[in-house]
Amino acid sequence: MNFALSEEQQMLQSMAKEFVNRESSLRRIRELREDAVGFSKDVWKKMAELGWLGMLFPERVGGQEMGMVETVVVMEELGRGLMPEPMLGTVLLGALALAQGGSEAQQAEWMPKVIDGKALLSLGYLERQSRYDPFDVATAAKREGKGYAISGEKVFVPDAQAAERIVVTARTDGARRDREGVALFLIDPKAKGVTIEQLPMMDWRKRATLKLAGVKVDEAARLAGGKPTDQVIDDVLGRATVGLCAEMLGAMNQAFDMTVDYLKTRKQFGVPIGSFQALKHRCADQYVQTELARSSVYYAAMCIDENMPDTAIAISTAKARCNDAFHLIANEAIQMHGGIGMTDEHDIGFFFKRARVAEVTLGDSAYHRDRYARLKEY
Repeated sequence: MNFALSEEQQMLQSMAKEFVNRESSLRRIRELREDAVGFSKDVWKKMAELGWLGMLFPERVGGQEMGMVETVVVMEELGRGLMPEPMLGTVLLGALALAQGGSEAQQAEWMPKVIDGKALLSLGYLERQSRYDPFDVATAAKREGKGYAISGEKVFVPDAQAAERIVVTARTDGARRDREGVALFLIDPKAKGVTIEQLPMMDWRKRATLKLAGVKVDEAARLAGGKPTDQVIDDVLGRATVGLCAEMLGAMNQAFDMTVDYLKTRKQFGVPIGSFQALKHRCADQYVQTELARSSVYYAAMCIDENMPDTAIAISTAKARCNDAFHLIANEAIQMHGGIGMTDEHDIGFFFKRARVAEVTLGDSAYHRDRYARLKEY
């Protein structure tokens, strides 16, 4: 397996880096903290024009039909800028669920809009009791005439406040933790019986609790692409996890670079504090952790693209590795910046807060280590 980026992938990386430097800054992130939407629709439209919203999707719906490695290349650069635009919620969760599990009619209606940046989707699958298990579903979809009445609650739904449709999991049959009997439905967040409650998040990314009280949908709202729903869910969450890992990789590298720059300029006893041996050792450890994280993320992306048998193991390895590395580097960044690192006025705090939220999104380290062990049949 060749880990070197191809010439086309290197060009994509350079393009993404230039875009983030040009269109975003941590000053912009500060301003968006108070924004009701939480991201810039103008920046989102520009990302659509670059083709990034369609990288994973087939050409027949307007996509670029590229691979997970290309997606990781872009997500890493977006992570460097802590960009809050909904690549994870819309592209890697909501739209990917529709692309994997939706019918041709559903895809024809929504995928071109998503790829053009004209519509936002999201995915609601987590419930209060589920703790990362996507098949621990208490939300019920009961038959009513030619449609369904859906009741239940989803938590930590990304960017629900801006989504035109939210894909939700609901149980039509079976016991609560069964893989079988779970279906996916397209829900209009403005429909009768839908309530969206915003959840305050440390990193100011928008998340919400989605409450469904007998929401009536017709048969056409059920995703019916022929692929088993449990396989759709596994595939979507796997790809989304690797995409999030790439974002975390970019953010931890940016935090590390900012810290090293500070160590080179901050003086104590007449010399840069970066010359102190103890700090050099700590920086060396952080560098090793970022490179281990990078290898695990790109390996997982390549496993997805090449449909390798150990793909699920590689995904959990990458997430556990990125969780630990980002946690360490964010902590060290605050410590090495000293008192100023604790203030809201300094940008380094944004990376600390993003690390805390990202590491518990799509599975914390304990969950992925346990999943790794189960997959290896330990």
